Amino acid sequence: MAEDLSAVAHFLYEAGTLKHARRTGWWMAGVRDPESVAEHSWRTSLIATIIARLEGADPARAAFLAVWHDTQESRTGDVNYLGKKYATDADPRAVTADQTAGMPEVLASTVRDLAAEYEAKESPEAVCARDADKLECLLQGIEYKAQGYANAQRWIDNSRARLTTETAQRLAEELLSQGSLDWLRSALGENTSP
Repeated sequence: MAEDLSAVAHFLYEAGTLKHARRTGWWMAGVRDPESVAEHSWRTSLIATIIARLEGADPARAAFLAVWHDTQESRTGDVNYLGKKYATDADPRAVTADQTAGMPEVLASTVRDLAAEYEAKESPEAVCARDADKLECLLQGIEYKAQGYANAQRWIDNSRARLTTETAQRLAEELLSQGSLDWLRSALGENTSP
């Protein structure tokens, strides 16, 4: 491979900033130290795999879309729902094009295509990845609420209302019916029924 990988190396350092970029909407709920964009994207990718598999879509493609869905935030920051009302110019496809400039074309076009597919909301995998994004927010809201952040309920309700696939809706119901530590009690062999 004789291609110059300096732009790829730059991007990898840039992507690392997402480990420190906080999801700003949670500050409005009073959460002092909210999850990072990278943490959110990791669990979103797992959820996308699950939803896609159960919906009959390609789980690897859905996870691929989900892992890249917020990479633009290394340049734009995490603009929460209210902020998007005012900051409307940051088209994720345009940001991705800038981020991939100078990369080997085979890689750059793949990443640009992922951003376009996710934003178009048309492929089954994009629908699953977008539902995973919302379901991860709902799940994080449940966890924050269990930590005492009552205002997280708004994020739980809004995320739940925006789910489109049957699997995501059913998962939301199941998540809402459990406590955030029921998994631990079950793993320890303790009774988790009320």
